[in-house]
Amino acid sequence: MIRRDLLLRSALLGTAGLSPRQALAQEQPWSPDRPLRIIIPVSPGGSLDILGRVLARHLAPRLGQPVVADNHPGAGSNLAFELVARARPDGLTLLVGSDPLTINPSLYPRVGFDPVRDFTPIIEAVRAPQVLVVNPRSPVTDVASFIDWAKEQEGRLTVASQGNGSIGHLAGAVFAQQADVRFTHVPYRGGGPAVIDLVAGHVESLFVTLPAAIEHIRGGRLRALAVTGAERSPAIPDVPTVAETALPGFDVVTWQGILAPAGTPQAATDRLTAEFAAILALPEVAGDLARQGFTVTANGPDRFAALVRAEAERWPAVVRSTGARSE
Repeated sequence: MIRRDLLLRSALLGTAGLSPRQALAQEQPWSPDRPLRIIIPVSPGGSLDILGRVLARHLAPRLGQPVVADNHPGAGSNLAFELVARARPDGLTLLVGSDPLTINPSLYPRVGFDPVRDFTPIIEAVRAPQVLVVNPRSPVTDVASFIDWAKEQEGRLTVASQGNGSIGHLAGAVFAQQADVRFTHVPYRGGGPAVIDLVAGHVESLFVTLPAAIEHIRGGRLRALAVTGAERSPAIPDVPTVAETALPGFDVVTWQGILAPAGTPQAATDRLTAEFAAILALPEVAGDLARQGFTVTANGPDRFAALVRAEAERWPAVVRSTGARSE
């Protein structure tokens, strides 16, 4: 009896400073007994693909289970979102989510998910600006000459994006609205294919998340005219912002993070958040992401959930004001 009381007292003291949720997670640690899947909602080569594969590669040895990075493009990323929203909430199916998760419900007539209700945010990993790029053979060298070129083309100038409803699509729509120009929008299934076609000269310009294009910019295969954030990117500091060159106040930045299906056990959420935060803090990971044009944020579930809610409220007005459509 005395020994049992001592053990009970020790257990109580060990969790006295924890919330009930934390105490429960500590008493019932989560450890996966099967492989995990990280669903990437775009084709290989884009910035989401880059992030998803980096995290999958480092997560596997930390959990002691294989982690498969599974590209699942289609319907503006809605197929992947719906797949994860309907998956078993056991911590074994995860999503690399980004802006379309909160944009698409206002862009498409019907979607099979709710960005707030159907997902459990794990960690906001990174943010990055979009970059406006052209082929080096293009006649334009800056944003001002790009606007003049668009006006001369009277709507015929092709501006690609990583997909209907993507942040690049909306960045281009906001740009066109503020610059009072018209474009022909060419959507792709991910940033990778869009970059490849721009390099080949099949389209004339592109708004895309910076990491998807940065190596082509550095290699001279693409010409960067401007980034869309409020500040210049440390990865390409010589490239100005849209705001400083032509359109004051222009600011469009993407976020990317990991989410799980709603109802995922708290113990799994806590373990995954801790593991991903540790991975993002590794010098080789953080340094590599920074060189690719990402800013590592590593914001936990509460702050990430607040961001998702705010973005879900923000984008409907933008979609209405720009007239952006999913087709």
